[in-house]
Amino acid sequence: MKPTEINHSAEPIRLFKSDFLEFFTHIHPAVVVAIWLPVSGYFLAQSITALPAGASALHIPLGFVAGLFVWTLTEYAVHRFVFHYEPRDERMKRIFFLFHGVHHAQPQCKTRLVMPPAVSIPGGILVYGLFSLLLGGVLGAPHWVAPIFSGFVLGYLIYDMIHYATHHLPMYGRVMKYLKRYHMLHHFKTPEKRYGVSSPLWDFVFRTAPPE
Repeated sequence: MKPTEINHSAEPIRLFKSDFLEFFTHIHPAVVVAIWLPVSGYFLAQSITALPAGASALHIPLGFVAGLFVWTLTEYAVHRFVFHYEPRDERMKRIFFLFHGVHHAQPQCKTRLVMPPAVSIPGGILVYGLFSLLLGGVLGAPHWVAPIFSGFVLGYLIYDMIHYATHHLPMYGRVMKYLKRYHMLHHFKTPEKRYGVSSPLWDFVFRTAPPE
């Protein structure tokens, strides 16, 4: 999607003829908080209450921070390689437009700035399964799953809230103003660069952060 191809209409672009399906493409950010903040809190509490006998609790804060860190890489990878994938097939183009293209076509649409639960919940289940398989099955460290997943979920929640704020809320402080400007440049100047939203870290690592 080119930065010039922007719909400034206040009326959201319709994605489905069916009103039932169209309903699920719109989401208020409060719904994301209501779903995922308790999930993060639950798994953090579980990591404390299910502490193995004789095990150090040090893995809880370490795992939580690791989960936040893993989220930043996931955010970058999904945004760059999934959301901005450019298929050649017309049918696939329409599907990827539903994922993310509509957001670039109408970036100020308030109800399409956070991930719909119809997408985020299956994604969360998949990530939890992968963590369980890798940490519990392969590495034999199942007590690390809960704190890492808790941090990962909180990272996702922070990302979604920052994304909404960059489009519709005033930003205060040097860091938040920087993130807002960084993301606006992604939309209106370099949609093929600046994939980080909650953090530009991986843009610098993978050289997708162009010089100012």
